Amino acid sequence: MPIPASPVTEDLLSRIERLNAIGIALSNETDVERLLETILLGAKELTRSDGGTLYEVRDDHLHFRIVRNDTLGIVYGGTADAAPPFKPVPMHAADGAANHHSVVAHAVLAGATVNIPDAYHAQGFDFSGTRAFDERTGYHSTSFLTVPMRDHEGQISGVLQLLNARQADGTVGAFSAADQRLVESLASQAATALAKRELIADQQAMFEAFIRMIAGAIDDKSPYTGGHCRRVPELTMLLADACVAATSGPLANFAMDAKDRYELHIAGWLHDCGKITTPEWVMDKATKLSRITDRIALVEERFRCAAQASEAQAWRAIAEQGLSGTGRDEVLAEAARMRAALAADLAFLRDCNRGSEAMRPEDQERVRTIALYRMRTIEGEERPLLTEDEVRNLCIPRGTLLPEEREIINHHIVATTKMLESLPYPRHLRRVPEFAGGHHERMDGKGYPKGLTRDQMSVQARVMGISDVFEALTAGDRPYKKAMTLSQALAILGRMKLDGHIDPDIFDVFVRSGVYRVYAEQFLKPEQIDAVDSAKVPGWPT
Repeated sequence: MPIPASPVTEDLLSRIERLNAIGIALSNETDVERLLETILLGAKELTRSDGGTLYEVRDDHLHFRIVRNDTLGIVYGGTADAAPPFKPVPMHAADGAANHHSVVAHAVLAGATVNIPDAYHAQGFDFSGTRAFDERTGYHSTSFLTVPMRDHEGQISGVLQLLNARQADGTVGAFSAADQRLVESLASQAATALAKRELIADQQAMFEAFIRMIAGAIDDKSPYTGGHCRRVPELTMLLADACVAATSGPLANFAMDAKDRYELHIAGWLHDCGKITTPEWVMDKATKLSRITDRIALVEERFRCAAQASEAQAWRAIAEQGLSGTGRDEVLAEAARMRAALAADLAFLRDCNRGSEAMRPEDQERVRTIALYRMRTIEGEERPLLTEDEVRNLCIPRGTLLPEEREIINHHIVATTKMLESLPYPRHLRRVPEFAGGHHERMDGKGYPKGLTRDQMSVQARVMGISDVFEALTAGDRPYKKAMTLSQALAILGRMKLDGHIDPDIFDVFVRSGVYRVYAEQFLKPEQIDAVDSAKVPGWPT
């Protein structure tokens, strides 16, 4: 049966205009399922077909993605809850032979449209499944239009198959030449739109994988901060969502759409990317005397040598002076007192080296006194038990870092900002540098690197600042400090709120919403999750 020609009529012109409108809709749609549904429904509308199926080409099979039939009320795939319950159509048999018996497989293999006026009289294709379907449902499948979806690169990504073209009088007839041209045009636009969406999705997936790779490399670079770059984004999103959920107070009008959330998510993963420039010996400085290795071992060796020298000197004096009895005992007792004093001083220095507690001025003075001790080498030279550099490091009042080393650590945020500001962002990610680069700023303007005040920072940057601090306080992978409990960490955050360090409104949401406990249940050890009385948290509203 020949395919009927279609003269240029007002109806055809109207359908062409509708095709253009559908094409515009395809270019604007971002959700893949809605995009596929728009393609099929648009094709049905243009051809007035009763049914239609959209197949996806994948793994040498044609997978049913969307199925519609108006007469039978069939709605599968797309925005519908139910997925198509049909098995994929293979494009090749087990022996590798091409499956030209299936009209949809043939359309892909041949790369050509197949227009069948009447399936019950078609030659060369197997419609036994169609006939069986008709017998079960009482339906009558007549005309089929099967169009491969070929994108701008010539790749076939799917197939549009339309069923039963309805005529103006309501009867079912063949798909006209105009119908075929319209659907072929739509299929080409649709394939290009899908390719565009897939390209965007692939680029986004690669971008996120690259970001995670950088974050993982930074965490792996230091065994003492492992997991930080992975945990901060999780807490950041929890806290940001809690701020969005706030129905009263200063944050009641704060909102984020899907693009805003994605932008913050990316910023969270990149917030410490500048640490890739930080030297390991500074990042991993677990003790005050650490460089490449912990130099406490060198100090210990000097103390052992000093103790041995003291004992050797005692026996030498006994031998040279011919001492015995009480004289001999007094010399050996003095040597024993010296060894005990050295042992006590060494134990004290080991404790100072950990840097786990603030150092008192009197302890710093004791370190300087110990540095005055001299030991005699085998060559007969006198050398101090501690070098000037060791004394300076051991006298660090808090933590393990010297001021210049802390500057090196702090520089990571400058490097982060510089790295992030150098990237060419799409519109929906342009605030990433601001979000990621502001987590060390303070509300009172005393932070770094830019000294921003609260009014100069976005809510998202302030959220990340609290998340970064809380993660650091509760982290259990830092050798220079013990992981804090929830109540301890919240007490410190409360004091930081009062000191103008962190945002007071976001901190109140952090406590009131219980976000800290949700995070704790995922990432903290059971012994850290203690009871929290919010009324006792410093700065908590009364």
